[in-house]
Amino acid sequence: MAYQVPLLINGSMVQSKTQQWLEVTNPASQKVIAHLPCATADEVKAAIAAAKNVFEQWQRVPVPERARLMLRYQALLKEHHDELAQLLSRDTGKTLEDARGDVWRGIEVVEQAANISSLTLGEIQTEVATGVDCYSFSQPIGVCLGITPFNFPAMIPLWMFPLAIACGNAFVLKPSEQDPLVPMELARLFKEAGAPDGLLNIVHGGPEVVDQLLTHDDIAAVSFVGSVAVGRHVYRTATDRLKRVQVFAGAKNHMVVMSDANKLQAINNLVGASVGAAGQRCMAISVGVLVGEAQAWIPDIKAALAKVQPGVWNDPQAGYGPLISKAAKKRVLALIEAGKQEGADCLLDGSDCTVSEHPDGNWVGPTLFAGVTPAMRIYTEEIFGPVLLLMTADSLEQAIALVNANPYGNGTAIFTASGAAARKYQQEIQVGQVGINVPIPVPLPFFSFTGWRGSFYGDLHAYGKQAVRFYTETKTVTARWFDDDVAAGPNMSIHLK
Repeated sequence: MAYQVPLLINGSMVQSKTQQWLEVTNPASQKVIAHLPCATADEVKAAIAAAKNVFEQWQRVPVPERARLMLRYQALLKEHHDELAQLLSRDTGKTLEDARGDVWRGIEVVEQAANISSLTLGEIQTEVATGVDCYSFSQPIGVCLGITPFNFPAMIPLWMFPLAIACGNAFVLKPSEQDPLVPMELARLFKEAGAPDGLLNIVHGGPEVVDQLLTHDDIAAVSFVGSVAVGRHVYRTATDRLKRVQVFAGAKNHMVVMSDANKLQAINNLVGASVGAAGQRCMAISVGVLVGEAQAWIPDIKAALAKVQPGVWNDPQAGYGPLISKAAKKRVLALIEAGKQEGADCLLDGSDCTVSEHPDGNWVGPTLFAGVTPAMRIYTEEIFGPVLLLMTADSLEQAIALVNANPYGNGTAIFTASGAAARKYQQEIQVGQVGINVPIPVPLPFFSFTGWRGSFYGDLHAYGKQAVRFYTETKTVTARWFDDDVAAGPNMSIHLK
């Protein structure tokens, strides 16, 4: 019988009493590798209750002690880095190198959480009026909830619970039901680092579990990363109940290529950023915008993309792995077909891709469309597969207008040798994360992940200083102490003028 994934409630890995189980499959072979429980209503309540109970003590733990927990945790994550990456590869189908990056970017956020003493420093101003001082400081907000996607099962949970907990909160995590094994291992190592029982709890399941979490009165804040449809539901449901919410949703990321760009670098980066991780990244480049004479590079882009082939996680020649599920593959193939039907020029078609050793895998080969227009479904919808669209513009101004007309604003890039063009682009583009000769500009964790417009719902973003503000409340105190109240001891006298 396949492994039964436990729940984590109040420090214990417990087997669910549910009657509803989901299959976790290897996307390269369809082999069932685990059975996942849809937690019962009582189990969800127990997880939240455990978090609420420990919060009462944890919020009073000195900040340096919280930081030391994160230091121990990051040391354990580094020690088990390769094991986590291999588990992640087998669970998601990612190539090993890609999986290592997933784990490492999460570790970087834990290292930032270890700096919590500096990140939560308050402010003070004396004598705001005669004899009156004013100061502010942050306090935790309570039980926080994280709902995370399949595509980064190490990095995105580590975006959330380490910073929330370092700020003094307790946490309930609902990882993706498609690849839950890595989050469970992250939790095991967190407990090994010395986390108190109940500080991090994990429940599993589908929409019913999510809705119960979102509507529970004791959940104070919600962090979500996932699809547009689910993200909007999460945002509306939680904000209707006056919870604090940050939702990271869909994307349609453009890379603008100017004719003065380093041609080889631009093409290699465009190809890698479009099909890496099988295109299953919210920061993947899905649209290349070729400006002016760069439009003549389409044959070179096709040739470079055709060299990339999918394969299993431990194949050193594999450019990327399978899609996460049969449903994901079906959706991507339907969009490829829609592109053909709507008149886009399909220069490379990966619809019939197979990997001989694993014929049942969710494989889609690199796919390239030219002649794409903004009205086509392949442009208006997030494909989330190894599909690159090429569009053209006569000028930088036209390229900026094209990108700004798209409803999403997660990430974008420009490749150019012109500082003036780069500066104009970064100033005028309405996208939260901009790369200049960098195709996937995901910030390091001392900055924040700052998607805009239809890619983000909320006010405060992930990790960095904005996450600290998201997971805390600011309290401001105005204090006045009267000189007459100072008690004069036997050897003390006060002379007031």
